[in-house]
Amino acid sequence: MAMRSNGGFNNGNATIETIRITRPLKVIALICGMLVIVLMCMSLMSTDWLMAAGWRQGLFEHCVSEFAPTPLPFNVKHFGTGAACYPARSFAYIRVAAILCIVTLVMDLIASLLTGLGIRSKDNRTKRKFYKGGVYFMVLSLLSLLTALIVYPVFFFFELNQGNRQVWEFGWAYGVGWGASIFLFGGIVLLLLDKESEEVYYKERKVTSA
Repeated sequence: MAMRSNGGFNNGNATIETIRITRPLKVIALICGMLVIVLMCMSLMSTDWLMAAGWRQGLFEHCVSEFAPTPLPFNVKHFGTGAACYPARSFAYIRVAAILCIVTLVMDLIASLLTGLGIRSKDNRTKRKFYKGGVYFMVLSLLSLLTALIVYPVFFFFELNQGNRQVWEFGWAYGVGWGASIFLFGGIVLLLLDKESEEVYYKERKVTSA
């Protein structure tokens, strides 16, 4: 809770001050939204969604390490002998997961913008409208991300018999997606909390001077 004096006037030995009190919940919700932006950018750019010996797969690329055991997963051809990255395989579940993660990022950007505008607004009605819009977009963002995080491993399971590897594991980029979903859920809860009360309000206090 931040307090700031907006001025006052003297009346004998007493001073009436107007105090501005700002609740921090919506600020924390905005921080959550901004963290999601960072995490989703990291996850989208990484190839460490799915990993096995000599193989890394992301949403837009897959990479083959130098001296990777052959045959490569999913009968992929490796041109050359060194490490190299290639465009992602054209499987529907990979494309769907990539599109949903992009939707997540865009929806969260809009939600964060609306939350920031709500924090800046001095009109309580306008504040509530911005926060309400922020909640809607954050919910859409969360649903898109959860769908991507579920679709990706489920449909990968159906092509596992072509993987040519005994051990598969999900990498840090996939885990970052789940981390982003936690922050999205937290942002939604914070925007919904205390929604009926004024986010910024004024009160007067009497200060007696010596």
